[in-house]
Amino acid sequence: MENKEYSFKGTVLNGFLMLFVNFAVLVLSIVGIVYAIIQLDGSDGAQGGWLLGGSILLLIANVIMWCGLNQLEPNEAKVMNWFGKYAGTYTETGFFWINPFYGTKKVSLRARNLDAEPIKVNDKTGNPVMIGLVLVWKLKDTYKALFEVDTQTMAANPNTVGSDTKGLMNALENFVRVQSDAALRQVAGQYAYDDEDNSGDELTLRSSADEINQQLEEKLDERLALAGIEVVEARINYLAYAPEIAAVMLRRQQATAIITAREKIVEGAVSMVKMALDKLSDENIVELDDDKKAAMVSNLLVVLCGDDSAQPVVNTGTLNH
Repeated sequence: MENKEYSFKGTVLNGFLMLFVNFAVLVLSIVGIVYAIIQLDGSDGAQGGWLLGGSILLLIANVIMWCGLNQLEPNEAKVMNWFGKYAGTYTETGFFWINPFYGTKKVSLRARNLDAEPIKVNDKTGNPVMIGLVLVWKLKDTYKALFEVDTQTMAANPNTVGSDTKGLMNALENFVRVQSDAALRQVAGQYAYDDEDNSGDELTLRSSADEINQQLEEKLDERLALAGIEVVEARINYLAYAPEIAAVMLRRQQATAIITAREKIVEGAVSMVKMALDKLSDENIVELDDDKKAAMVSNLLVVLCGDDSAQPVVNTGTLNH
């Protein structure tokens, strides 16, 4: 997209010098008015009239000159326009004077935060989830921000746009809020909340935060470039199932966790039983036939896989005489 912003090329004078000049002109015009009034009361009325008229004009010019004094702090800019025509952007910090007939709109180039409230979105599988983001952004192109986005309509108080930096930046923040909402919905709808199949090869909102945040930044850059806004950072800061399915999904996660734990327990129990049988066989501690091995395996698995502690039963056997 073409960059239409350029630096202001008009005359810019030192503000302190012009402050001294304005005071001097103010004093000169007041003295002229007083002297002219004295002459009007005397014999030279014609000369006093001319002097009075010139002094009044000088005073009016002095009032206009006072309007040319401006001040800029670091990371602020003034957008100049000459009777409706864009005349450039001035970004030099300090106290200065420019032609007061230039229209000026002051904007902030500092970074701003947007902590968006969580919104309800359907993920790829159709499950409703609550998702929110935090966004750091700043103004990069003042021409696009002021002349390609209708900040006048978006502002809470349209009369403040142009004269009040806060009103203008709030209008841009409303634009950022709407576009970030749309970008978040678009990105979140492309991925599932988590990997239900446990395949591990699919990006999900919960387990692939870095990749999702990168895609979110790219989408926001595309949408906010129209307003000359640069995305410094964007990331998801809130993610949860919507309240209506949160309890069901929690039970599903608990069931999945129990199954996974049981698989580990059984896997460990089988290896321990195998180790016990091999140890008994290798050291010739006792001879076990297939029936006794099966009974021993059954008993060991019950002991190792059970949730409650086993209650041993001692079989003393019988004596045959």
